[in-house]
Amino acid sequence: MTKSIIARRSFLAAAALIGAGLWAGAAQADALDDITKAGVLNVGVFSDFPPFSSVTSDMSLKGYDIDVAQILADALKVKLNLVSVTGQNRIPYLTEHRVDLLLSVGYSDERAKVIDYTTAYAPYYIAVIGPQALKVTSKDDLGDKSIAVNRGTLEDTSLTAAAPSSAEVQRFDNYNAVIQAFLSGQTQLMVVGNDVGAQVLAKQVDLKPEQKFQLLTSPDHIGLNKGEDRLKQALNASIAKMLADGSLNKISTQWLGKPLDAKDLKDEAMKD
Repeated sequence: MTKSIIARRSFLAAAALIGAGLWAGAAQADALDDITKAGVLNVGVFSDFPPFSSVTSDMSLKGYDIDVAQILADALKVKLNLVSVTGQNRIPYLTEHRVDLLLSVGYSDERAKVIDYTTAYAPYYIAVIGPQALKVTSKDDLGDKSIAVNRGTLEDTSLTAAAPSSAEVQRFDNYNAVIQAFLSGQTQLMVVGNDVGAQVLAKQVDLKPEQKFQLLTSPDHIGLNKGEDRLKQALNASIAKMLADGSLNKISTQWLGKPLDAKDLKDEAMKD
């Protein structure tokens, strides 16, 4: 047997081994199988994002996202492990497989280059909030109203774009100041995200505040790594079930102070 034939056969054998190894690696690189085998679902959540997730007096995490995470773990028949993340580290935590999923992820084209998304599971929107007695149904009703908003935020830019020039927009440096201006009667309305709004709706019984209308809708999705089609399918099936059996409606009513409206989960920014 010539040296060239031996070399060729050695090369083919080595290539076959490498190919088999790559195939085995690809077969093993399935998050759903890994989660099932480990018996644990690692979910990245914020620890300071009430009412979606926050630390309580007993040092446990509670909120909308926590209830959803538990249902997901139960559906996969595994234990739930909550991992506290920040806005800066949560995408690396996911891509480096420190967590299997991220909750409360808004869609953006930039993020979509790095991670994948499930269908929306939680409403996130910017709303105009005012007392029940004040009639406001659309941006056209803002013309003669005083409105508190957090300066330089998405709420600010959304309100500026929507409000007539005759509206009295009062800008403050933080959400506490916005809320105080509204509650004290300094302004008739305030514009905040539904996370902030839910806390006000829950606590201010006498004023009877309510959401008048939405300025911008950007619902939350579950973030997962790209290429995990089986896991994505399982998560989407769980979300669909939670919608169908009323679980998400119950969670929304408890934590956001209002029933879940299906239109709040439509994300115009997300491409199919």
